[in-house]
Formats: sequence, C-alpha cells, structure tokens
Amino acid sequence: MALTKEKYKERLIDKKITEYLNIFGALSIDGPKWCGKTWTSLNHANSVKYIEDNENDKKIAELDVSEILKGDTPHLIDEWQLVPSIWDAVRRECDKDDSTGKYILTGSATQKSNMLKHSGAGRICKIRMHTMSLFESGNSSGDVSLSELFNNNIKNKIVNKLSLEEVANFVLKGGFPKNINIDSKSAQIIIKSYIADVLNKDIHDIDGKKRDVKKMEMLLKSLARNESTLASNETLIKDIIENEYDSINKDTVGDYLNVLNRLFLIEEQEAFNPNIRSRENVGKSSKRHFTDPSFACALMNLNYAKLLNDLNLFGLLFEALVERDLRVYSEYNNGELRHFRNNVTGLEIDAIVINEDGEYGAIEIKLGDNGIEEAKKNLLKYYNFADKKPKFMAIICGICDKIYKDEETGIFVLPITALKP
Repeated sequence: MALTKEKYKERLIDKKITEYLNIFGALSIDGPKWCGKTWTSLNHANSVKYIEDNENDKKIAELDVSEILKGDTPHLIDEWQLVPSIWDAVRRECDKDDSTGKYILTGSATQKSNMLKHSGAGRICKIRMHTMSLFESGNSSGDVSLSELFNNNIKNKIVNKLSLEEVANFVLKGGFPKNINIDSKSAQIIIKSYIADVLNKDIHDIDGKKRDVKKMEMLLKSLARNESTLASNETLIKDIIENEYDSINKDTVGDYLNVLNRLFLIEEQEAFNPNIRSRENVGKSSKRHFTDPSFACALMNLNYAKLLNDLNLFGLLFEALVERDLRVYSEYNNGELRHFRNNVTGLEIDAIVINEDGEYGAIEIKLGDNGIEEAKKNLLKYYNFADKKPKFMAIICGICDKIYKDEETGIFVLPITALKP
C-alpha cells in the first residue's frame, strides 16, 4: 500500500509518474522546494528515506550507500542530491535486471554533470515538477482544454467574472501547496522566508562555494523587476547599478543565474522560430521567469494596493502566472511552451504552445477584457506574417465573463480560470 499522505490533493504529474514507473527502473522528480515533490512521491511509494530531514539517513548514505537503497518498491529517496553517490548506486541497481518502478528520487537542486559518473539514461527518467496550476488548486473550472483548442472544439459559455483583487491573490499567493488555502498576506510571509533560506543557505550549500548574499539579493530583485521580459544579463547589471547603488560584474551574474537555475528558482521560456520569410529577423532570446510569480511579488514587497498602483507590473505578473499554467498543461500533453518576437518589427506573441505532433497555437495574455481588441490585432498581424500558420489563436484574460470564439477572426477568448490541459 502506497504511503499516500493524508489529505493529498491530486496533481497532474501523478498520471505521468504512474505511467513512467511502468517503463523505467527509476524516476527522478526535480523542482523547487515546497512545490509538492515529496508529497506527490509518497502517493506512489511503498517506502521512504529522507536524506535532508533525517540526519541519520544522510550519514548512513555517506558511509554505505547500499543501505539507503533498501525498502519496498517503489522506494522513495527524498533530496538525494545531498549525497550524489546515491544516483550512481540507483543506476547500478536498475542495471541488475529489467524490472521497473524500483526507485523514486526527488531533488530541489541539480548536480553538476561531473558530480555523477553516469547520466542514468535509459534507467532513470527525469521529470520536472512545477508549483500548482490553477486547475490543480481548484481555481479553474477546466471548461476549456488546451488539447481541445488544437481541435477548435470549444463551446461558447458565460462564466463568473473575477475581480481584480481575486486575480491579484492568485499572483501573490502563487502555487505552493501550503499557500493555497491561506490569505495572500500570510502566503507572502512564507515566500519571503523561502527566499531568506535560499540566500542564507541554499546558494552556498549547492556546491560549497560562498557567495555574496547582498549581490545575490540584488540580482533577485532585478529579476523580479524584469519578470516576463527579455532582459539580457547586461540589462540586469545596469538595472542593479541604477537601483541598488552597487556594482556586479558579468561573470558573477552568470554564476549566480546558473545557481538560481539549478535551485529551480528561475526558468526560461525559449524563443519560437516558425517557418517565415525573414528567419534571420526572429528573436532568439529566452523570456526569463521565476518558477512561481509569488517570488517576484515577495522580492518587490508587493500587495494588492501596490499592484493597483502599477497596472503595467500587475499585467506582467499575471502573464507570468498564465505562462506557468501553460507550461504545466503543455508538459502534461507532452508539448512545450515558447514565445515569439520579431527583432525588426517588434511584433511579439506572449505564448506559443506546441503539441506533441508539432502543431502550435499562438496566445496573447491580457489582465482584463479591455485589452482584447488590441490582442486580436496583434494575433492577426502574426498570422499574416507566419508561413506556417498556427493551429489556433487565443486570448487569455484575468478578468473576463465568457468563453467564446470570435466569429470574424476565429480567435478564442477565455479567462485563465477556465483552462485545463
């Protein structure tokens, strides 16, 4: 009987874990701390060892790694990266026979490749876990399926219209399971504590290298101010100097960004390159996000009143929320999330979702329904620009009271609280 934790809330990744445990000898589930990796893994495991929370288990693993592998399968080893030799030991166990579903490994930080003797390819399947989407937290009705958008199979429907404050709460609270059922002020206190732990412990522990806490904090604040943008490393340096009255060099920024990536605090939304006439004009820069919009809110000390006073920033943070959900839903459907920009005309599309067949949809994101007409014009410009046409075009809003297909353009319009995979 699996070690399902009491009151466990099902996650979209559960389906993939079940499927892959029947294919691979072991799974490695990576993602930011507190996103629910352990809780979800317990739902599939029959025994467990806690490397981070149980100092004795960690010491045993360091002395004799074979002992830590003992347990009923699937056997969960939580935060394995704290003892890197666990990875190669699990790989060796998977090599002994063709049986599947032996181990589940969870990790909140990636190891450098030179720390591991073998990649684990073919034996250990890596899965990325994110914070909870609105559908997973119960805040989306799921009236519109992302996969059905590709089939143009959407029915018009009147839905409840959110208030600005409700949308703000989604951004401020984020998708960490512990924050779902509390108020946004309390959630932000928890996120600030998370960031403090990262600055005071995680950025040093990841590879034993001491880093300047103040400079890392400056970088995090700059990333927050540039959330959902194409800000380059040079832009971040300039922003830090202008806003923090201190200096930071390019090598330091590169090292610190690498650490934040390895800790799953930030992730990149890669550029999309469709079949177009002027391929050299297509932007190649990734759009950088925090793995959860609540991080940016905490770093800028935001609340609802402050978001109301800066609707442009509010819009960027809402975009980050939507793109987090689109990433979760796309990956569930074995697809991916990208963005588009033309360097000459400046034409941008907020989100490009690609399905497993290689078809894609173009999506614009607007905080309110007052931005719908502008978004339609932008999508039509893109449609005329691209040789390979999108399978669908859509506008996702925060504040919107209906789901519908625009008769004139064929563009779908829907609130984010209606979407599911």
